[in-house]
Amino acid sequence: MNGAHDLGGMHGFGPVELERDEPVFHHEWERRAFAITLAAGFLGKWNIDMTRYAREQMPPAEYLATTYYEHWLFGLEKLLDDTRLVSRAELQAALTGGAAEPAVPAAGVRVLAARDVEAELRKRRASKADEDVPPRFNVGDRVRTVNINPLGHTRLPRYARDKRGAVALDHGVWVFPDTNGTGRGRKPQHCYSVRFEACELWGAGAGSRDAIYIDLWDDHLVPA
Repeated sequence: MNGAHDLGGMHGFGPVELERDEPVFHHEWERRAFAITLAAGFLGKWNIDMTRYAREQMPPAEYLATTYYEHWLFGLEKLLDDTRLVSRAELQAALTGGAAEPAVPAAGVRVLAARDVEAELRKRRASKADEDVPPRFNVGDRVRTVNINPLGHTRLPRYARDKRGAVALDHGVWVFPDTNGTGRGRKPQHCYSVRFEACELWGAGAGSRDAIYIDLWDDHLVPA
């Protein structure tokens, strides 16, 4: 979807300011939001691409006025409500000190115990696929990105659509985020690092020696 999250090439936001010795979390609630989101993911009711798509559905004005982990919380609340694990009424009641009718318990929920967190995180390969799928492209191939404007999730940014580049690296077979994030199946296929000359993306005013590498999937590409 062409939402507020897809800001590549947008003007008016000022420079990206680097924070010296930046901490992993700026506030304790961010640490908790991170942990709760990961723990909820182990319930088995959604995948990592669905979490991204949930955050992308935050209203644009709200998205631009809030922080990174506020986006995470919005996405988590939406997924909990969508899967009937926790209702919006329950969440609101928790904020106000009121009471609400609990959501209908969901079947087939996994529980992640604290003692298992480190081992589970080390062994998980969230989106790597085991299927033996032949690649459509080889390293060095000239490719062009498709020109799409989907209403759902996509990993092909707006500024890189209908642009020409070259395959620099084949990462192997991965789940296709565009379908996986909207419940339309894993559709495993090759993911490539594609090199684009800066002038191809940004025009003649871009640096002639600059290039951008974007990870894209088979379905994002056609022969140039």
